[in-house]
Amino acid sequence: MNFLSQLTGCFSIPADGNPTVAIVEAAYANHKLNFRYINTEVQSKDLGEAIAGARAMNWAGFHLSSPHKVEIIKYLDELGQSAELMGAVNCVVNKNGKLIGENTDGKGFLQSLKEVVNPTGKTVTILGAGGAARAIAVEIALAGAKTVNIVNRDSGRGKEMNQLVSTLCQSNYYPWDSNFAVPTETEILVNATTVGMHGNSDASLDIFFDSMNSSMVVADVIINPPQTELLSRATAIGCKTIDGLGMVVNQGVLAIKYWTGVDVDADVMRKKLLEVL
Repeated sequence: MNFLSQLTGCFSIPADGNPTVAIVEAAYANHKLNFRYINTEVQSKDLGEAIAGARAMNWAGFHLSSPHKVEIIKYLDELGQSAELMGAVNCVVNKNGKLIGENTDGKGFLQSLKEVVNPTGKTVTILGAGGAARAIAVEIALAGAKTVNIVNRDSGRGKEMNQLVSTLCQSNYYPWDSNFAVPTETEILVNATTVGMHGNSDASLDIFFDSMNSSMVVADVIINPPQTELLSRATAIGCKTIDGLGMVVNQGVLAIKYWTGVDVDADVMRKKLLEVL
């Protein structure tokens, strides 16, 4: 490729407000990598043409945001193990002209989680059944979790995710009724919803917070604000907590490794993420 630098980026709707641009560019600059990361707005109807363009320009790879994570699959040559299991892709890697679909969301969360607790043999309760929840559940199950409990208001999505995870480990679906009580056997509790995020902070998780206990590890995927109501309440009762920053940073580190072959400094990316937030 004879451009000034290799291209990587994100196909998203909308294209603005993506903190990944800042943290990936910070990593490239810190390690003096001859790569650039650009955010491009791609409508669903144009996805095929965008992928063809990335192929033609020999992009090293790119991220995808919703609603492209499933539709992208038909344009790819291969899928990684977890992406195939999830049926969703958030990261594409160009390997010698072949576009390989990966999913780094769950891997990024798992790495962040392992810095505090190893999920192997643990009982994990996940709030939500969207894309993030699905990615996290699959990676935790692949990592050897004993049981994954799935809690979701939409029973259709919840049961579908439960069916998927049950092929990997023991799994249970719980309907998310008002003031949901966290199952007593829970050792790791994960909020994989947008409840508590800036702009949605007035919404309540609608769980019985007194059902948590100090032996639990409590994690949230939300990055803005990093300290959500769930994490604040968990900290107050003595739980170990994990904010959403690690997931975002780690999935960025993984993506850059896929694209460039370089292990970049996660601390540089986390510092930049805090700046942009």
